[in-house]
This record gives sequence, structure tokens and C-alpha cells, in this order.
Amino acid sequence: MASISQNPLPNSLPDWRNFGIVLRVLIGANLALALAALVQAGGLPGWLSRYYVLAAWCEPPLLGAIGLLALLRDQLWRLPIRYGRLTVMAIAAFCAFLQYHLWLWLGLVDSERWGNWQAGLLGTALAALLLHYLELRARAHSPAIAEARLMALNARIRPHFLFNAINAVLSLIRAQPKQAESALETISDLFRAALRDPADWLPLSEEISLCRQYLELEKLRLGERLQVEWDIRSVPLDTLIPPLMLQPLVENAVFHGIEPAPDGGTIRIIFMRKDNDLVIEVANQHCNTPRQSAGNQIALTNIRERLALYYDLEARLEIDQSDTHYRIRIVLPCQTRNNHYPY
Repeated sequence: MASISQNPLPNSLPDWRNFGIVLRVLIGANLALALAALVQAGGLPGWLSRYYVLAAWCEPPLLGAIGLLALLRDQLWRLPIRYGRLTVMAIAAFCAFLQYHLWLWLGLVDSERWGNWQAGLLGTALAALLLHYLELRARAHSPAIAEARLMALNARIRPHFLFNAINAVLSLIRAQPKQAESALETISDLFRAALRDPADWLPLSEEISLCRQYLELEKLRLGERLQVEWDIRSVPLDTLIPPLMLQPLVENAVFHGIEPAPDGGTIRIIFMRKDNDLVIEVANQHCNTPRQSAGNQIALTNIRERLALYYDLEARLEIDQSDTHYRIRIVLPCQTRNNHYPY
């Protein structure tokens, strides 16, 4: 397993369709404009009016550039990184150039004070500054991606599960050696998945298959106490998701919902396609025990952190609970190999 320091740095342009990226670009640009307005005004008096002038100048070409970059996102990703960055800066300069000529045509700018090269230079400089900020942020998060692998090992293939699974296999060795051999192979597959590089996303079909294997192992020790219902509603199975995104939800349901209940229960696993989002829902009966309350918070915090690492602000985790049921729902952007962000 690669250490955190060995994890390769991202070498790609930002995802201009990502809400978090767009929000940071807008906030960063407006902070730069506010600072420039403060410098030009020479103090707080007159700062706000100067900021309005600068914002009126810069916001339209900025929004236009973001829209154009979002439209050309896939084409930009195919370019070498150097040419991609130059293209982004050229688009920003072009939008600033158009804005300048629009204002010139409307008589809102003095052509003697501003020229084509100044407008283009302003757009290029702002784009270069924002690209540098986003690159630094991506570099800062690269160690966190590697750290997520360690978190996944601790939270998903828990020591208690390994202990119980091996005990279940040992009980089968004499009576049902073939089934015991198959169970050991399943354990091997689960740990191989846990060691998978977090940057290697996998099709939903593989994640479902892995989850079925996990439930087969749990069935060895829980028997008929564990029942599972699957509901896949026209979800494309080639949808790409990060590794071990479903399995921890199911393990959470087994450990905190089924295992403490004397009579066991049923886990319902539902997949839905809603607009451009993939919805994954795992539901079980509510077992309100100290074990459930304490352990759940650790697991959910872990899952939220992984969602933030992989999807930024585009994914969310929702919890619906009552006295009778506990439901966790994850909403993710639907991504395939054609529109997958190149980590």
C-alpha cells in the first residue's frame, strides 16, 4: 500500500461543472475584487462603490467563461495539462475582450484609459490566479485521498467482522469443506477490494457483487436472522462509483440493526436514478441500543468525509429514522466512463 506521501498528485484541470469548484471560483474572484477595490479606494470610505464598479466589470466575463468552460469540459480534459491551462486562460481573455467591446459600444468605458490588451491581460491574470489556487487545493487534498484508504480499512472491514467470519468458516471446515473454501475466497475478495486504490472507481455492478459476497459471509453466522431485499430500478450498472461506497452502509445496517435484535430483521437495499443523480438507500429496523448510537456516529462521519473527498459538494448523505426504522440515503452524481472526472 502506498503511503500518503507516495500518493500521486492530481494532474488534470478542474471539473467546471462541479458546484463546489464554481462556488470557490466565484468566492475567490470576488475576494480579489474586494481587495483591489480597497486598495484603489485608499480606505473603507468609497470602498463599496468601487467594488460595485469592479464587480460590474468582471462578473459578466467571469460567468461567461465558467459557462464556456463547463460546456467544453470534456474536450479540455483530453488536452495535455499545459495546453489545457493555456486554453482556459485564453477563454478568460476572450470573454474579457468581449466584455470590453460591449461596454465600449454602450459608451460605458473610456477607450483612452482602457484598451484591448488591458482587458485581455486582466482576464488572463484572474484565470491564472484561480487555476493556481485550485491546483494548490487539489495538491493539499491528495494526501487526504490516501488517508481515506486507511479509514476505509478501519471502518468497513472491521476486526470484529474478520473474527466472526473466520469463526464461521472454521465451523464449516469439517461439515461442509467446499462451502468453507468458498467463504475463504470471499474473504480474500473483500480484502482485495479494501486495498483497491481509491482513485480507481468501479462500475456499480462490481460494488453490488462485492456487497452480495459480504452478505453471504454474514449469513453464515446470522443464519435466517438476516434477510435482504434488493430493489434496482432501471439504474445503469456501468455507473462509476468510488470503491466500497455501498458495503459500509450494509455493514452498518448489519452491525447496528440486525445483529443486536433477538429476531434479526430485513435489510432493504434500493437503487434509483433521479434526474442526473444516483440514489443509494439502505434501510433496516431501528434498534436503539448504546452500541447502535455510538457506533453509528463514527461510521456516518467516516462516510461523509469520503463523500466530501470524492464528490466535493455534489453528493450528500441523508438520514431518516423513527422508532421503527433507520434509513440512510446517499445521493451521488451519475458518472460513466464518458463523463468521469479524471482523478
